[in-house]
Amino acid sequence: MEIEILKRIIEEQRNEIDLKFKSGTIIQREYTLYVKKFIEHPNIVVVLGVRRSGKSIFSMLLANQQNAAYINFDDERLVGIAAEDLDKVLQAFYELYAEPDIIILDEIQNVDAWELFANRLRRTKKVIVTGSNSKLLSGELATHLTGRHIDFTLYPFSFKESLTFKPNKYLVQDIAKVRNQLQAYLQGSGFPEFAKFGSSIVVKIYEDILTKDCIQRHKIKNEKTFKELASYLLSNFSNEFTYSKLSRIFGIKDVHTTKNYVEYLKEAFLVLVLERFSPKLKQQIIAPKKAYAIDHGFCNFVSFRLSQDLGRVFENIVCVELLREKAKDYSMGVYYWKGLRQEEVDFVVKKGVKIDSLIQVCYNIDDATAKEREVKALLNASNELRCNNLIVITAGREGEETIKSKKVKYFPLWKWLLRA
Repeated sequence: MEIEILKRIIEEQRNEIDLKFKSGTIIQREYTLYVKKFIEHPNIVVVLGVRRSGKSIFSMLLANQQNAAYINFDDERLVGIAAEDLDKVLQAFYELYAEPDIIILDEIQNVDAWELFANRLRRTKKVIVTGSNSKLLSGELATHLTGRHIDFTLYPFSFKESLTFKPNKYLVQDIAKVRNQLQAYLQGSGFPEFAKFGSSIVVKIYEDILTKDCIQRHKIKNEKTFKELASYLLSNFSNEFTYSKLSRIFGIKDVHTTKNYVEYLKEAFLVLVLERFSPKLKQQIIAPKKAYAIDHGFCNFVSFRLSQDLGRVFENIVCVELLREKAKDYSMGVYYWKGLRQEEVDFVVKKGVKIDSLIQVCYNIDDATAKEREVKALLNASNELRCNNLIVITAGREGEETIKSKKVKYFPLWKWLLRA
């Protein structure tokens, strides 16, 4: 590829990002300062996440107006670019930016054997790479960058990031505004472009993930079955599944194929899979699992579910929020728990070797039957796992009560999401 063509592409891409910053509509991301401290050579900062989650803008926020050279390889004009062309990209950078302080390689997984180039760059430059595939750090990259990279997973906008103002949690009028904005968030999506394009962009992102990040990347032949399985997992988010059951439902003869299909969806950040907690690793591996959507917009606009089923959307949002926290706490693990009597606790949060908290999500805790079921499971899990930090996240109830000598804390979802 000719250097002049590369320069034109680079300039057009950079101009597009600059226009977004000049528009004044850029939302600061919650973990920008946390990730920024890792940007120094010889380390590479790797920003992973679902496509269209804002990785490009996040990378520029990390650069913080330094002289940053940027290229996005998820561009049809760069399809087929080879590893040997990357030196031309570097030459184009130097001709455009003289001596760039930071080099940003966006959606780099589209270029084969790119890791050697990145490894060479990081010796003298600050480097940020982004990718829409969680296996970006596998294989050759892990070999060449052992101990020389920091990876961070960026999720779609959290509720806190989507708020249009900084609320005072003690002012009645602010609480009312927060509740109204939470309702809109619940019925919408965290994808940055949702505010501009609505539900159609969420559907388009879903289709692109299936087609580009899964079917084309992994050369899946049985496209129909794969798409049906993806739809099934999203429609049954927060419910248990097993690979053998999925195989029976979709007539897949080899359960390993089913497992691979689910793995592809995980790699592409379409679904999040939680393990059932067990102190025995083997039991944890063979036990049923739960799937959640990377963004509740998929629950709202792609899955087949009852529109009034807000309880499960609540649960999905809490799951993503916990995993968002895990992105900066490598000692943290998130699981679910199920007892011998089939009672369930939605989330077991483990930090290091200890269980940090047990969390139930219950939209209507004022329903006596629901409260008895949720609290009973929480108490049973508390006894078994020896954890007394018991939390119930609800639509509106707030407070604390002692039940069987154990304190149970109730938080409305909006307050729990804004707790930090």
